[in-house]
Amino acid sequence: MIKAINILFFLLFTHIYVVGQTQLIQNFVVKENLTQNGKLAIIAVDSADQPLEHINGTFQFSLNGFKQELAFHDGIAVLKQPVESSTFAMFKHTNQAQTVARFYYIHKSDNALKPIKIQAWLLLIIPVLILLIAYAFKRFISVFIILAIVFLYFHFSKGLDISQLLESVFLGIKGVF
Repeated sequence: MIKAINILFFLLFTHIYVVGQTQLIQNFVVKENLTQNGKLAIIAVDSADQPLEHINGTFQFSLNGFKQELAFHDGIAVLKQPVESSTFAMFKHTNQAQTVARFYYIHKSDNALKPIKIQAWLLLIIPVLILLIAYAFKRFISVFIILAIVFLYFHFSKGLDISQLLESVFLGIKGVF
């Protein structure tokens, strides 16, 4: 009789332990795939940027507004499409608790990809500083025009979209508060 009760408790607590482990991606980083085949890898990490190797399964991500199902194995998922040229990319994942978004500039050189994370506060501070400089020094309005031309160049040739820029700013502000 005691053996049956012990087995019952074992099965009950084992079930509670298994149900208690959730698969949530609350933070991630983007790096080049280890095989250096022009593809990017998304790595699920904790708050200290340590990989979460227990993350397995299919998760919904949004890459520049296009939804993709990414298969994670040991905390790593590889994007299916290779990166053809340097570009801006916004990676976004929504889980039950929160929305996590990261804005990157992917620099493609001859044989490697280098993802450069762009902080959300920079997306606010840089335009504000540009406007302050343009306002304070009306003679230097040409600087503002040149920067606008640079922005338009990146907008049309490298995939920088104003909606992605604003969404990244709003998510960054929301993360601060």
